[in-house]
Amino acid sequence: MIPRLAPLIFILMPLIEIAVFVIVGGEIGALATVGLVIATTILGAILLRVQGFGIMTRLRESMEQGGRPGRELVHGFMVMIAGVLLFLPGFVTDAIGLVLFIPAVRDFAWRYLASRIVVVTPNGPQGYRRPRDSRTIDLDANEYAQEEPEESAPRRLRDDR
Repeated sequence: MIPRLAPLIFILMPLIEIAVFVIVGGEIGALATVGLVIATTILGAILLRVQGFGIMTRLRESMEQGGRPGRELVHGFMVMIAGVLLFLPGFVTDAIGLVLFIPAVRDFAWRYLASRIVVVTPNGPQGYRRPRDSRTIDLDANEYAQEEPEESAPRRLRDDR
């Protein structure tokens, strides 16, 4: 559904942002509007740095403990999107970006996505599923033996006449 709406979103989003700029600029003035946009960009950079490092730490700890890092990966992706939205000039994108920085919102999105994502790992409950048209042959150690190539007559090189 979203891929079909993407062209519409790309057309409507700038128009909505311009309308919000005009409304906010009429209420607080043009200079204050520009200052607010710059402030949200700085706030986005700070939040991205602080929360990004926190997520990377939790991701590393989860992997060291042998857990599944799915939640931390999704949180990291949403924080990255939030940072990009805050870097973009506009109040609507800033509002969406700030909402994505709220951990409760990210947890809600994770719970929604987790029920729809199938994680396939060698040790997971789903088991390992090999692609049907795979050209990889997986051998155990006892199924592999290296044989010496047969001796063949030496080939002549062009310069060996």
